[in-house]
Amino acid sequence: MSAPDPIRMDADFPFPEAEGRPASQEAPASSPMAYVYGVGRDDGSLAPLVRTTHGVDGHGVGLVATQGLVALVSAVPADVFDEAALRRQLEDLDRLEGIARAHHAVVDAAFAQAVVLPFRLATVYLDEARVAAMLVDHHDRFTELLAWLDGHVELGVKVHADPESAPPSPQGTPRSAGGPTSPGRAYLQQRMQQRRGTEDLYRAAAVVAGNVTKMAQQLARAVVEHRPQQGDLSGRTGVNIANYAFLVPTGAEKHFREEVEAAARSASGVEVAVTGPWAPYSFAGSAVDTAKYGDDEGAVAP
Repeated sequence: MSAPDPIRMDADFPFPEAEGRPASQEAPASSPMAYVYGVGRDDGSLAPLVRTTHGVDGHGVGLVATQGLVALVSAVPADVFDEAALRRQLEDLDRLEGIARAHHAVVDAAFAQAVVLPFRLATVYLDEARVAAMLVDHHDRFTELLAWLDGHVELGVKVHADPESAPPSPQGTPRSAGGPTSPGRAYLQQRMQQRRGTEDLYRAAAVVAGNVTKMAQQLARAVVEHRPQQGDLSGRTGVNIANYAFLVPTGAEKHFREEVEAAARSASGVEVAVTGPWAPYSFAGSAVDTAKYGDDEGAVAP
């Protein structure tokens, strides 16, 4: 699976404001804590990651298994990942990027082997015993969701409108009947024409987004609409009009891409981009958030 670009601080993978809940007690500084990357089935498919994969800060990935489920974890020092220290790390953009890249790398390695429920960034438990308890508490929901996601990938679809590449509006403002237009009036007429062209472009982009969504929903199992990305996060010029995640059967991925990309060919200045395949970040959230924000003891929040 290809790695997210470059950190997916966006609608495909929204960064949380907080993970888990405050621990009921602080772990001794010498005790390792358990950083959780995701949950899968205990069927042997994820076992090779223990020998080959490293996570945050280079710590080796291990498995916590119980009742047919496994959690992908790595041991991290408490003095670096307790509640206060973790909050400081997530305020440092360079440090945040390093954690995010390592987190994604583990999830992608796992997803290349089997269906997995990705946990959000910086989910840390006081110890592996509490991770095992979390798996027991949410066993039925995790098992149900793993079965629902099996054989599917997440594809992102973004619709962008680029006023710079759109043709000018054909509806100009007529000249004054009294003779030549003054420079000031000509400037205002030009601005009005540009504004009408931009409005026409945005309307065309909205139509494309509607057509894409209608078509894609026929091929996808589920859809999540995310907030449009702005500025550098979008990775493209122009304005992000729509930002979706679709859960697509693995065998339908090529056809999905072709149909989505064809939807924008007739609209000048409108671009549709398909990203992925990704692990199902957008579709694992409800169950994973329940595990972190529910009654679990020992989950640490930054």
